[in-house]
Amino acid sequence: MSTKLRDVSHPDAAAGLRLGRCPKGWRGLVSDLVPIEGSGIAWSELERRLLEMGFVEGACVEVLHEGPIKRDPIAVRVDDITIAVRRADATAIVVLPLGVN
Repeated sequence: MSTKLRDVSHPDAAAGLRLGRCPKGWRGLVSDLVPIEGSGIAWSELERRLLEMGFVEGACVEVLHEGPIKRDPIAVRVDDITIAVRRADATAIVVLPLGVN
């Protein structure tokens, strides 16, 4: 995973799904982190936070729960831990369904 800013139209970003758009029960692997607009914080800070939470390339993720208001936040199992993350921030996480290389 790169720490450089990436264009969201980059072909690698288009190849995967955005975790923030995945439904409850969805499982896959983290592929990349890409900048998003309108998050309210600088991309470098959001990227740092996501990496510290364990959203690193190859991590197994599963959407466990959706909040009651606008399905936000979401509870996500990342490898062996459960984390709550805002859906808007989770759209920066590019994921691939299990079994896709």
